[in-house]
Amino acid sequence: MAEPLVLLPETMCDARLYGPQIADLSREMAVMVAPVHLGDRIEEIASTLLDVLPRRFALAGCGFGGMVAIELQRRAPDRVTRLMLIGSSPLADTPQQADERDRLVIKARAGKFAEAVEALLPEESLAETPYRDEIMALVRDMAEGFGSDVFVRQARALQRRRDQQAVVRKLRIPVMIVAGTQDTLYPEKRQSVLAELIPGAVLRMIAGTGHLPMLEDPDALSAAIRAWMRLPVPR
Repeated sequence: MAEPLVLLPETMCDARLYGPQIADLSREMAVMVAPVHLGDRIEEIASTLLDVLPRRFALAGCGFGGMVAIELQRRAPDRVTRLMLIGSSPLADTPQQADERDRLVIKARAGKFAEAVEALLPEESLAETPYRDEIMALVRDMAEGFGSDVFVRQARALQRRRDQQAVVRKLRIPVMIVAGTQDTLYPEKRQSVLAELIPGAVLRMIAGTGHLPMLEDPDALSAAIRAWMRLPVPR
């Protein structure tokens, strides 16, 4: 059996984000989704997770979850056997991005929580498919389950995150960069640059999907995960 697979969700999302992959892949491997909201900084979130994660595991994260995944690998390189980043980035917030998060925090605290969530994960970041409205409804439901306090905590963690380019350049494990061709939050060009930073990284773009390929084309993401899990781990 392959090593356990740990999935980290996007900001304001829970295990339902990976529902199709859990149902599909759990026939072949142990699959778990770990929370990424238990801390005010990405470093704190990663430290908390290391206390409960398996001894060795494959790690995949979407967006914010990918940023936590990079920090987990930095802290415990002997435990993370392989890394998948789905629509994510190793970069720190720009001043403009940090200012925008301040505005969203104000909205969330002022009773405009739904507007803040929509700005964080806009409908336009998903591909125009018959399922887009259904996926957005799930995103809103997951966000409402967390509430404004978690929104603020994750926004602050994003603002405070460090630049991890030097970390990903040193990776010597199987890495796959996955993104939707229509993702407006993490466009294809930026994902190509990220893949070029990492020695031996495989870039896998999923056609006809946006920022949440795990829901927009579940079979394609599951296929990408299977291919990534078959990549040989250096001895």
